[in-house]
Amino acid sequence: MSDRQDRQALPEDAALRTIVEGVESATGERFFASLVEHLAVALGVQYAFVSELSDDRQRFRTLALWGRGALLDNLEFPVAGTPCEAVLNGEMSHHPERLQELFPTDRGLVDWGVHSYCGVPLLDAGGTVVGHLAILDDKPMPDGTRGLAVMRIFAARVRAEIERLATEAALRAGEERLRHIIASASDGILSYGDDLRIQLFNAAAERILRCPAAEAIGTSVDRFAMPEGLERVRHAIERFKTEPDALIFVGEADALRARRADGSVFIQEASLSRCEVGGRPLYTVIFRDLEERKNAAREMDELQRQNTYLREEIRSVHNFEEIVGASPTLRRVLEQVDLVATTDSSVLIYGETGTGKELIARAIHARSGRKARPLVKVNCAALPAGLVESELFGHEKGAFTGATERRIGRFELAHGGTIFLDEVGELPPDVQVKLLRVLQERELERVGGSQTVKVDVRVIAATNRDLPGAVGAGTFRQDLYYRLNVFPVTLPPLRERPEDIPLLMHYFVARYAAKIGRRISRVPKETMGRLVAYAWPGNVRELENVVERAVILSPGPDLVVAPEALPAIAPEVLPERPAAADAVPLERVERAHIVSVLRRTNWRVDGPRGAARLLNMHPSTLRSRMQKLGIRRSEEQAS
Repeated sequence: MSDRQDRQALPEDAALRTIVEGVESATGERFFASLVEHLAVALGVQYAFVSELSDDRQRFRTLALWGRGALLDNLEFPVAGTPCEAVLNGEMSHHPERLQELFPTDRGLVDWGVHSYCGVPLLDAGGTVVGHLAILDDKPMPDGTRGLAVMRIFAARVRAEIERLATEAALRAGEERLRHIIASASDGILSYGDDLRIQLFNAAAERILRCPAAEAIGTSVDRFAMPEGLERVRHAIERFKTEPDALIFVGEADALRARRADGSVFIQEASLSRCEVGGRPLYTVIFRDLEERKNAAREMDELQRQNTYLREEIRSVHNFEEIVGASPTLRRVLEQVDLVATTDSSVLIYGETGTGKELIARAIHARSGRKARPLVKVNCAALPAGLVESELFGHEKGAFTGATERRIGRFELAHGGTIFLDEVGELPPDVQVKLLRVLQERELERVGGSQTVKVDVRVIAATNRDLPGAVGAGTFRQDLYYRLNVFPVTLPPLRERPEDIPLLMHYFVARYAAKIGRRISRVPKETMGRLVAYAWPGNVRELENVVERAVILSPGPDLVVAPEALPAIAPEVLPERPAAADAVPLERVERAHIVSVLRRTNWRVDGPRGAARLLNMHPSTLRSRMQKLGIRRSEEQAS
C-alpha cells in the first residue's frame, strides 16, 4: 500500500471515534502526544501539533509534535510570517494549497515539505488565545472545513488540559516555595499545639537555639523559654480563645529573654500567631536573635557599598567567539591569551586606542580559575588625581573632607577575582608606590586607616603609552613596570591586519542591521576596497562606528558608506589588495564563524558548552543553518 493510500482520511464518525479512543485515558504530556498522533492518522495528514503561546505573544512552542509517522522533539517558532499568525490572533485558518508561496519567509515549511494547513485557536475562559491546534500536509487539503470541525471539538479539551497542568504546576510551585521559605528563612520558626509540644522546627531555629530539629520536635517548648517567657506563652494562648486572629509581637523594648539548648541566654524579638489544622489549634512563633540581626544589618550596609561599585563597573563576560578575525597576528595574540589565562601571572596589554584591550582582558579573566568572581575595571586616566588612591584602596570615614562613610576600594572588591587597570601609565607617582606594595605584599591600607587588609587579586594592566620610555624619563617606576610586565601581550593595530577588515565589516553589518531593522546582504567591492585601504587610526572602534552609521544610511541591500565617512583614497591604492577588496557574501562569513565555534566545542551542538549556547541560537535553528550552509563535520575535519 502506498504512503498516499496509507494516509487516507477516515470518515468523520470514524475519525472522531479514533481520536476519542486514543486520548480518553491519557493526561498531561501523554494526552498531547496521543492527540496529535491520532489527529494525524484520523485526518490523513503528515503533521499535527498542539502549541502554547509565549508570554510576550511573539513565539509559540509545541507541546507535542507528530510528523511523518513519528513523535518529534518539541520546537519553538516565531509567530510573525507563519500561517499560524492568524490563528494565534484568534481566527480559524485554512490554506488548501500553495502554502510555501503564501508564506515565503517561513523556512520551516520548506524543511517539512508541506503545502497545506488548517489551524484552530485555543481560547481560555476569558477569550484570550493561549495556543493553537494545527495540521499540515505535503498534498493539497481541499476539505478544510472537516479538519477545522474535528479540531474544534478537541480544542476545549486541550485548553482544559493546559489549564489543569498550569494549575498543578502553580500548586506544586507554591508548596515548594512555602517549604523553601520555611527551610531557608533567616528567622527561627517553630510551631506547637495546646500541649506545648513542638511540631515544626526550621533550620534557622536549629542555628539560633543550637539544637537539631530531630531532638526538638516532640519536646515541650518550655525547654527554650525563660520563666517570664513561658508565662507570656500561657497568657497568649488564653487571649487567642477570644481573639483567634490576633498577632502578638514582642519587640526589642520588651527585652524578652530565651534559652538555647546549651544553656546560653539571648534577647529575642518574636511574633506569635494561631491557626487551625485538622480542627486543632496550632501556634507559630517567628523569632530572631537581636544581636545577630544587628550584625546582619552592619554586613548589609557593607554589601550595599560594595554593590554600588559593582553596578558601575562590572560588565558581562566576553568570550573569544566575540573577538572577530582570522589574521595570523590576531591568532598569535589569542594563543598567548590561552597560555596565560590559566595562570595567576600579571599581564600587561599594549595597544593603540580602539584595538580591544579591555576585550582581551575580559577573555583572560573568563578563561581563568577566577571567572566565578568579579572582574573590576579601573580607568586610571579617568580618575581625578586626588581620588585615585581612595578609588583603588578605599578610605575610612573622616579620612578627608567629604569622606562621610567608609568606602571599599576596587582592590577589595576584586578579592578572589581580577582587577583591570586600564591606562595604567597615567597613575601618579605616589599611587605607583602603593600599587607596588599591593602587588608585592598582597595587602593594603585604606586611606585614613591603620588596619592592614589582605587581598588576593590577579592584575591585568593595559596602556597605549610607551612604558619603557616613561621609565627612562622617570615618570613611571621601573620596579612597578617589571611587576606588571610579567606577561606582555601586544595587540596589533587594524592597519596591520587588513585581512580581518572584511570579517569585521560583515560582523558589524549583521549586528547593526538586526538591531536597526535593515536588510543588508552585500558590501560592494568598491566600498570594501575603500575600507580595506583606509589606515583606521581609531582601529576597530572607529570601524564599528563607521559601520553603524552606514547601516543607518543604507536604504537597500547594499551597504552605503558615505564619502565623508572616510578621507578620500587615491584609486591607485585599491588594486594593491584585490583579494581583500572583493565583496564577501554574508553567508560565507556566517559559515566560517559557525564552523570556527563548532571546532572549539568539538562539534557539540547542544548543552551548556555547545555551539548553540555560544552562538546564542536554539539548537534546532543551528542545525537548520548548518544544513542550509552545507556544514558537515566529516568534510570540515577532512579539510
